[in-house]
Amino acid sequence: MSDPTRRMFNQGALGSLLTFSLLESLFCRDAFADEIKPVAAKWLAELNELGQDVKNRKLTQVEWQQQVERLMAQANLPDLMKFVEFDKLTGNLPMSDRGERAVSKRFPRVEGLPTDLVFGHQIFALKKGRSVAPHGHNNMATAFLMLKGSCHGRHYDRVEDSDDFLIIRPTIDDRFGVGTYSTISDHKDNIHWFKAESETAFIFNIHVVNLDADVSRGGRVYVDPFGEKLSHGLVKAKTMSKKQAYDKFG
Repeated sequence: MSDPTRRMFNQGALGSLLTFSLLESLFCRDAFADEIKPVAAKWLAELNELGQDVKNRKLTQVEWQQQVERLMAQANLPDLMKFVEFDKLTGNLPMSDRGERAVSKRFPRVEGLPTDLVFGHQIFALKKGRSVAPHGHNNMATAFLMLKGSCHGRHYDRVEDSDDFLIIRPTIDDRFGVGTYSTISDHKDNIHWFKAESETAFIFNIHVVNLDADVSRGGRVYVDPFGEKLSHGLVKAKTMSKKQAYDKFG
């Protein structure tokens, strides 16, 4: 075979290999998209629609909680974990010695799921005995879904605010295992606290912020729920700095 002919043959063979490799890659990508579109993408799109509704005040915050909990109960965890590439995201993740480690990445682009989501999302990773320290939120609605492991979860209604303390009422005190969920808003179960009971625990979180354009405050409010006990099951919970909260509970 002459050199020009050999070069043409090699180039053709290489082109064929590249084409085959590209087609194989595209096939795998399409297969992945086809696998997740019917469940995970649709589920997340519905969460996004609920987030838009609460932002636009088509739903109250408590109605949002009810609707999101309905969706959480329908979550297909294997599909969701594939969608967020859970194993890749958490496989070699170093755990925090105190408190949670938050990790996130953009969702894959698939048909039916908006690219500009109204909610933020992340996965909280905890090792045994570590906590998402007790805190409430301002001007935010958020939801949690246990992906792996278990936590002791506590929630409290936020009854009254003061400069140095909150008046709170215990509402939930339970074990959160795989597939269980909870929600909070400014109006219901606003204070929450999760402590890992298993060797590791992973919680999927979504959050919709700035629900009231007239309210400028935001962020977390850390509290000590083991405060002075008042009548009718209420507790006077001292507010804390982030460092104080994680030194004590994290």
